[in-house]
This record gives sequence, structure tokens and C-alpha cells, in this order.
Amino acid sequence: MVTSPRSVDPGTVVWTERFLGYTWTPEHPMKPARLQFTMSLAESLGLLDGVELLAPGAATREDLLRVHSSSYIDAVRRAGAGPPAPEDSAYGLGTADNPIFPHMHEAASVIVGGTLAAAAEIAAGRTRRAVSIGGGMHHAMPSSAAGFCVYNDAAIAISWLLEHGFDRIAYLDVDVHHGDGVQHAFYADPRVLTVSLHQHPATLWPNTGWPEETGIGVAEGTSINLPLLPGTRDTQWLRGFHAVVPGAVEAFRPQIIVSQCGVDTHREDPLADLELTVDGQRAAFLAMRDLADRHAEGRWLALGGGGYGVVRVVPRAWTHLLAAALDRPLAPETPVPAEWLDQVRAAAPRVQPSATMSDGGDTGYRPWDGPGGTPEIGDADQIRAQRAVDTAITATRRASFGLLGLDPEDPRD
Repeated sequence: MVTSPRSVDPGTVVWTERFLGYTWTPEHPMKPARLQFTMSLAESLGLLDGVELLAPGAATREDLLRVHSSSYIDAVRRAGAGPPAPEDSAYGLGTADNPIFPHMHEAASVIVGGTLAAAAEIAAGRTRRAVSIGGGMHHAMPSSAAGFCVYNDAAIAISWLLEHGFDRIAYLDVDVHHGDGVQHAFYADPRVLTVSLHQHPATLWPNTGWPEETGIGVAEGTSINLPLLPGTRDTQWLRGFHAVVPGAVEAFRPQIIVSQCGVDTHREDPLADLELTVDGQRAAFLAMRDLADRHAEGRWLALGGGGYGVVRVVPRAWTHLLAAALDRPLAPETPVPAEWLDQVRAAAPRVQPSATMSDGGDTGYRPWDGPGGTPEIGDADQIRAQRAVDTAITATRRASFGLLGLDPEDPRD
């Protein structure tokens, strides 16, 4: 049975210093400092005043088996406990993306434990919203690590929710990379709607997430992908989001929304080519929260994910995510506290942090008004980019909206 959330509790933040144990190599782009800087920024701004952080335990083997094979779990445990073995490569371990590090199994299990703890708080009705910035490892497959992800915490939590009273779950993924692992886990399950907005698969790993990937069998129509070309900016991205996501969510009628909130869509991210600002990312978080309020009685499980601007991007973006989950509005023009600036300058003296919680991004957008409709007003480059986004919108809607009982050509759907 789904328990109605208590309106008095605005949100839950899951956090433990053990998340920082998910550490690859010194050269690896996914650095745990991004989590530490986020929490310290949120604390400096007073966002966490009076908030009791929920410290999770590690996921159990039974939890992991919801998605991952027994042999893979054994391989991860073995690899993190001893010298590398030749057979590790068969499981995606020991690669440049997924190097082996000590206690890998234990660290990855805590990440999963955090997401499960957030899910359990919502399922029990103790909170409406829960956020775990340590989570969002959406690329891990049943028997292999992939894309910096060892265990797929999002898919495991969705599986857990399906056994604890939920039978309609919407998963929204705004990471720059396609949410392939979660899509794979539920590609044939009509109880889970997966929606991913990502850089075009012809231009970025994992080279999946085409509009034609719509699910199979009874689940056809419950996988939705909006691929966006390099150079997509805030106004274009938001036009695409609002042309696809709200209509699909309303048609699906979820009981809970799970969001993967990767921020590698940022214009400064070193691993990808979209050009969002922190302001655009904030707008995306607020939009997903509002969809949960409108269609899922406020139930929103928000996770972290990608994002490799360790000082200038991730801490500000995910602080906005925490503010959204806690219903503690944080104006974009808010100055970054001096004590936090001193902290990060000492840790990363070569990086100049931003002075405010904004990049000055433009989050105004003209809603999509159908195939062949009016593009955004702007210079020639902006108009070309908007037409490219409109082409993507039309392809995605034509591939999937009819399967949801919606009119792909009607902007009101």
C-alpha cells in the first residue's frame, strides 16, 4: 500500500561521509569532493539549518540482486579486495572509466543504500521528497560496470518501490548521457516510465537513447528519449523538456517521480557538449518537483549523477537541487558565502569559483507549438539551434506519444 505523505515534512536529505569513499583514481573526473563541496555550500547558505540528515547503511546483497547478477556482485567484491584479475575486464572493471579501487563493493553499496533509504522514507509517508546527491549511477548494467557506475542505485530503488506499494513510477533523467542502465532494467515493464533528455547518441557515449527506443511488448511507449545536439542552450533545452516531459508524465499518471539530476549538461563540463547554465539546471529541477506535486502527490525522489565541474558547477547546481527538495527557495542572484569561497580556494587554488548562485542564464523559452511552429526569436545561430531542437521534439513525440494515447502533433498534449 502506498502511504500518503505527511504535509508537515517538506523533504529529507540523505547524507553520509561514507559517500566520499566512492573514489576512483586521482586522475579520474568523478571526484568525491564535488559532494563534499555541495554539502558545505548548502550548510554555508543555511539551507540545512534544522534539517536532520538521514545517514544510510549499505545495501545488502539481496538489494543488489534486484538488478545485478550474483557473479557480477562477486566480481566487484573480489576486485576491490585484492589485486586485479584478468577476468575482471569481462565485468567492465579495470577500464579507464571504471578503474578498480580498494573496497569498491562496500563504497558502491553505500551509494545504493542512500537511494534505498530515500525511497523508504517516501514509501512510509514520512516525507514527500527525498534527495541523495550521492546516487544517480544510471549506467551500471546487470553484469557490468559502465560510465563510472558500479551498481545501479536508481534501478534498484525503483525495483524496491515496485514491491512496496507502487505500480506506476516515472523516472526522469536529465544527465547529459543517456540513462541507459535504468532504461534497460525496465524496458519491458509497463509499470515504469523512463524519460531521458541527453546529448545526441551520434555525438556522445553511450551512443544509445534514440527516439525509436520506446520499450517492448506491453511496455511499448513507456521509454521516451529526447536526444539534443551539441550546443543546446537553456532556452532550447527547456523548450524540449516542456514539449515532451509534462505530457508524458500526465498521461502515465505516476504515483512517484524518480529524477536523475546529473549536471554534466553545463556549458563548462569537460566531458560533454551541451551548453546549459546553472540557471537552466535549476529550472529543470523545479520543473520536475512541480510535476511531482501535480501528478504524484508531491512524491519526488531526487538523485545526483554526472557532473565534473567540481568547484564551479556541481556544488551550486546541486545546492539548488537541495533547496528545491526542501522548499527553501534560493534566489539565483544569492552571493556565494565568503567562508565557502575560502574553503574551495584552499582546496583547489587554480580554480576560480563563481561569486553568486547564478551564471546569468536565460531560462525564458517559447513553448513548442507543433511541427513547423514558430522557433525562438534570436540571431541566426539561435534560430538554427532551435529548429534542431524542434526536429528532435517532433521525432520523439511521433515515436512515443501515440503509444501513450496522445496526439504527437498537438502541443496541448
